[in-house]
Amino acid sequence: MANDNWKNFFSPASLAIVGATDGIGKVGTVITKNILEQGYKGKVFLVNPGRKELYGRQCYATIKDIGEEIDLAVIVIPAPLVNEVIKQAANQVKNFIVISAGFSEIAGEEGKKREEELKAIAQENKLNILGPNCLGLINPSLKLNATFAGGMPQEGNIGLISQSGALVVAILDIFAKNNLGFSKVFSIGNKMQLGEVELIEYLGNEAGTKVIGLYLEGIKNGQEFMKVASRVSKLKPIVILKAGKTEKAQKAISSHTGALACSEAVAQAIFKKCGIIEAENIEEFINLLYLLSLTSPPLNNSAVVVTNAGGAGVLTTDAFKDKEIKLAELSEKVKEKIRLILPEAASAENPIDVLGDAHEDRYENVLKILGEENIGAFICVLTPQEQTPVIKIAEKIISFADKGESTVITSFIGGEKVKSAIKNLEKNNIPNFFFPEQAVKALDSYYHWKIYQSEKVNETEIKINLERRKKVETIIQKARAEKRKALLFSETVKVMKAYQIQTVETWSAETGKLVRFPAVVKVDSDKVLHKTDKQGVILNIKDRNELMRAIEKMKSLFPGNNLIIQPMLERQTELIIGIKRDETFGPVMVLGLGGIYTEIFKMVDFLAPPFNAGEVEKFLAKSKIGFLFKETRGKEPFRIREVAKIVEHLGVLAQENPEIKEFDINPLLVYNDGREATAVDVKIII
Repeated sequence: MANDNWKNFFSPASLAIVGATDGIGKVGTVITKNILEQGYKGKVFLVNPGRKELYGRQCYATIKDIGEEIDLAVIVIPAPLVNEVIKQAANQVKNFIVISAGFSEIAGEEGKKREEELKAIAQENKLNILGPNCLGLINPSLKLNATFAGGMPQEGNIGLISQSGALVVAILDIFAKNNLGFSKVFSIGNKMQLGEVELIEYLGNEAGTKVIGLYLEGIKNGQEFMKVASRVSKLKPIVILKAGKTEKAQKAISSHTGALACSEAVAQAIFKKCGIIEAENIEEFINLLYLLSLTSPPLNNSAVVVTNAGGAGVLTTDAFKDKEIKLAELSEKVKEKIRLILPEAASAENPIDVLGDAHEDRYENVLKILGEENIGAFICVLTPQEQTPVIKIAEKIISFADKGESTVITSFIGGEKVKSAIKNLEKNNIPNFFFPEQAVKALDSYYHWKIYQSEKVNETEIKINLERRKKVETIIQKARAEKRKALLFSETVKVMKAYQIQTVETWSAETGKLVRFPAVVKVDSDKVLHKTDKQGVILNIKDRNELMRAIEKMKSLFPGNNLIIQPMLERQTELIIGIKRDETFGPVMVLGLGGIYTEIFKMVDFLAPPFNAGEVEKFLAKSKIGFLFKETRGKEPFRIREVAKIVEHLGVLAQENPEIKEFDINPLLVYNDGREATAVDVKIII
């Protein structure tokens, strides 16, 4: 923010509406009525040079005519008039919401120029501006609705930040029926000045906000976003719904890493590193905000399901597949206690089936027994069968939840028959999911955040080695002077050596030195990065005669280009380790199974620096290639520490050398018999 007076902006004691009107269908009319009629108790000044009076109140021609300082001004006038109005009011008002559209969101230079001028006015006068092109701000605790969305949401603990005003309106409507409320609601529009970073920081420090919801189509300042989000996620959960996951036309990508690390994958890696919970769609976004608003996270990863419907129990069990949260293994002693209180046809196994004729006493007694165990979460599933006392069962679940610390959620599956019970559950902070799969997925995401929150803060800092950086910079400058877009292999060898990564022995085809067979001949050119695709590599050369023929063939295919010779190394396992420098977030690592089928199988994961070898080891163990580092069918595991150190060194390479746009080692040959990992092909794109 240009000034730090958050209170005056988001909890104003006085405000002016510039563009107030009573015209039918006008945005200014809706905003004026919302502010005047929803219960806001602060001073309100109406500004419209064409009117003397509106809604029985005096109307001013300009803000200057008001004659006193004002905490906040809401601007709802045509875009060409906005900048001058704000400039003239800058001495009286320091906080503005610009509802008006017609800035950088429109095609052409006019809107962009207008927004740049507005930004300059804000900087010069130390103003805070939300928007332009936004829905506005809602503060339910003040009954302040400075938007053109109708009604007043209930006061609650969800802080909502959205780049889409229309989505805000929909979410408010959905949550109204669930009796859930908001601490603050922000529509950020073009986020010229105040965007997600500033508002996450504000909500992170606000006591009334328990969970932060974000809908974003783009992120303004990636590095600052990571810093602020990582810090706030330690205090309270952040749930994000990120749009723009597909691209209509993907630019030609020059390395494997670039092709694999699309914007969606990069964003997912960043969110994971920052402890942000990512929702895949609107439904999941709403489910997560709903769960997090009402409950505490599970104390551990064990869960028990109690159900009166076998089929629903099976579906709930299936939902635990590949989740961090697991169905609890109950001891024989506990199961025997449960068997004693249930009919013979019931099941004491988890999920516990209390049968379709169950009354409230079965739920109560089973929960009482399990309440003595160290269970992280309880999911009570119910279908409203003819003899099911739904309301009474809900009351017993509420009573159980009040007595313990475990997370308790329900999945009462139905419509009218469960409606009243669900309302009572929600009133007592127990969320209900109509489908058990939703419940398990949301609970698992909440537990992942709990793990992040409980972990020690990552204090890994990269110390830049200036001497090493200078060496790499010199190599890059030489390549640029020769108008190359990538380094030659002989140059990448020097870079790899500087970062303690072993590369395959390599000879120039022109030297005539003794070569070990079997051998490989490759073209070494910045214009032929995918050698296999372009027939730029010949394998399994057995003797010198074959070598000479291979060299001649390569010269005819790639005249004037460098040729290199390498020994044909035994391949146990091939990995890819690479770097993509994202425009928003900076460098992101790609690591997984390598070789010529890398882009087909896509057995890769993404990791954002900074990190140390210990953190990389934990990441690798849970990654798609985690199986390599465990003994499998009598085979020795590969050395996880060795791979982690290589990844750590490459993370340093990425941060020390911003001139490197993309990088990958593919393949990196790794062995489980004591041989050192070796980089066979290395691309460094500048």
